[in-house]
Amino acid sequence: MPENTESTENTESGARVAGARRRPSGLGEILRRVAVPALAAALLAGTAAPGVAAADGTAVPEAAPGQDRPELQKVVQEIVDAGYAGMQLRVRDRRGEWTGSAGVRRLGGTATVPTDGRFRIGSATKTFTATLVLQLVAEGRVGLDDPVAEHLPRFGLDRRITVRMLLQHTSGLFDHTGQYYPDGTVVPGIPWQGKEWVDRRFHTYRPEELVRLALSKPATFEPGKGWSYSNTNYVLAGLLIEKVTGRSYAEEMKRRILRPLGLRGTVVPGTRPGIPGPHAHGYHRYQDAGQWKVVDVTRQNPSWIAGAGEMISTTEDLQTFFSALQGGRLLPARLLAQMRTPHPDSGGLYGRYGLGLYVKDTGPECSGIVLNHNGSTNGYGALMYSTPDGRKTMIASITLGDAAIDQAQVFPKALDRLLKEVFCGD
Repeated sequence: MPENTESTENTESGARVAGARRRPSGLGEILRRVAVPALAAALLAGTAAPGVAAADGTAVPEAAPGQDRPELQKVVQEIVDAGYAGMQLRVRDRRGEWTGSAGVRRLGGTATVPTDGRFRIGSATKTFTATLVLQLVAEGRVGLDDPVAEHLPRFGLDRRITVRMLLQHTSGLFDHTGQYYPDGTVVPGIPWQGKEWVDRRFHTYRPEELVRLALSKPATFEPGKGWSYSNTNYVLAGLLIEKVTGRSYAEEMKRRILRPLGLRGTVVPGTRPGIPGPHAHGYHRYQDAGQWKVVDVTRQNPSWIAGAGEMISTTEDLQTFFSALQGGRLLPARLLAQMRTPHPDSGGLYGRYGLGLYVKDTGPECSGIVLNHNGSTNGYGALMYSTPDGRKTMIASITLGDAAIDQAQVFPKALDRLLKEVFCGD
């Protein structure tokens, strides 16, 4: 999903563009524009899971059998009560691993949200994509400061645009999902919300088509002269992976990350519209001829966002992946350090942006630096957080329903409440 529609990921940023400001990335944007219901949510009690190994290989103390975490379950319920259809949360810390959920699996039903359910992770996909690119850098097959045009000459890219700029959002490339500027000007891209998107939600886009659309629009700034969140950067990163490896983006993801880590609940769907396995339904609220309508958008073709936000996963798989990444199992230390080095002009609700993830300082009274990348697409939102050592993680999914809520107000407060409970609770 694009960060753009994506999440409140942003109210998130207030992305800085040398003069231009991109629409908030991630869950924020979408959550601002999609209304969700305050349902009398059926509660699924949280359960404790066995102890697991931290990213550095040391053991995290095993949670006592049947141990409850009422403080975490309370936050999950509060977030659902604020207007979301459902939520599942997975937390791992010194007390062990806990999972819980609240809300309903489907509007009008009574089945609870599964704690092992699949969901669309939106822009959290970008961390996977960045990791793949950095693995190729580690192997010497591509350089971080290589001109992208050397590898993808068919697009006629500005030769000043480097691989690093794609991963850091400093290329200045127009976002193919649309560009938002500080003065309120909006330059549209492909449809990603409302009736136009609903009517075309099964349409297939080719990555090359998305890139060429972006290149037909003026750049937001000269390469390297600003910061602006652009999904086009990561569509190009996916194409770069294919060019360098000679394999598809999906196959390379399976070969390098999904299979080695045993992420059996994670898929790169491509053009396939369904969500395999147990899952909660997601909904999109939009206006049509002056009337508000709600449609189940669980099934949708994610090709419009490609390597920037198409993936489907579970809270368990995201926890495994993010812990492995932070623990140095996927990248050498020098590249992990660069991934965690944020650009000074980036910033917002999630922190400052490095190479495929955000770096947020929660302060000395909490856990200090927390790494994250959230995401959303129509109907779904994802939260992915970890301390640098991978020993404390928080992964969540949120499903949208049919009630109108002010996402710009509700989501930041809900996220802050959750982060304080998890990362300041000790």
